[in-house]
Formats: sequence, C-alpha cells, structure tokens
Amino acid sequence: MWLIVGLGNPGSKYANTRHNIGFDCLDMLAERHRLEFRGKRANSLIAEGTIGATKVALVKPQTFMNLSGQAVSNLRNWYKLDPAREILVIYDDMDLPFGKIRLRERGSAGTHNGMRSIVGQLGNGEFPRLRVGIDAPPGRMDPAAYVLARFGKDQEAELPTLRDTVADATELVIREGVIAAMNRYN
Repeated sequence: MWLIVGLGNPGSKYANTRHNIGFDCLDMLAERHRLEFRGKRANSLIAEGTIGATKVALVKPQTFMNLSGQAVSNLRNWYKLDPAREILVIYDDMDLPFGKIRLRERGSAGTHNGMRSIVGQLGNGEFPRLRVGIDAPPGRMDPAAYVLARFGKDQEAELPTLRDTVADATELVIREGVIAAMNRYN
C-alpha cells in the first residue's frame, strides 16, 4: 500500500494557491483513477482505491500546512506503514523553477514548514518526497505571501501539464519504485 500525501491548506481561501499544489496534484491523480475524497480520518480527506494493482490512500491533511505531520503520523499508525517504502509526500518548493519536479528517497525538511512538521512527527526524513517547483518570490516579496498567492496567468496555463507530470511520476513510484521515477523525472 502507498499513502500519497499532498500538502496544502484547507478552505476556499487557499484554493489554487502555490502552497496548495500538493492538493491540486492529488486531484489530478484521483480523477485519473476515479477515486473520490469521501473518507475522513486523522483530520484528513482521503480517497482510497487502487492504482494499477496497488492499494493507495490519497491524503489531503486538513490541519493547515504547519501541522501536516500530525495527520501523516496518525495515518502511518492507522495503516501500519513503513514511511521509507509506503509514504510519498507531494509539496511545493520555492527553490525549484516553476514546472520542475524533483523526487528524493529521503532528506531534510529544508525551509518548508509542512515538511518540518512531518519530519518532526515521524522522527526522521526517511520517506520519499516529490517537490514541485513554484519559483522563488520576485524581488523582496515576503515568501509567506508568495506561497499563499495564486499563480500568474502564464503559469496558470501550464498547470494542467505540470499536474499531469506529477501524476505520471507518482504512478511510476507506485509501479516501479522511487529510484525508477527519479531516473526518469529528475
């Protein structure tokens, strides 16, 4: 089984913002595989089903970004998962150019507060992650304001392709593993 966690903030106020790209990518994955976010557990919206022959739970924590680790930790315990082999976290990254993605088997939280929460709650960074590039804030713009803002028109037009790429990479992780996906998408 795979727990696929997309990071974002709940509520219409945050819909379509840079910080919610994790939620948006899960929506694309759910649509492709006819999964619906009907379940609620551990303060998260959950879509359970299969991708290929593998059981999955797509997860949108509703704890707000900075407390995402609470939901992920509780779900790890509920499903009895090994994070290093069965949890993938998808989230925005200001250090990557818009549209680029990077997969890693493990790592630090960096400056991302949602990832800091997850690493803190799980006790280490030994779980795969898929970072989605959103660009750095322009000039001296406050990074918090930047990630909570919507994409510009040019980037908005490219979002469907980006979401498709993230869904493709996630499917490859599920089918063949993180290393295979890294070799193809990094």
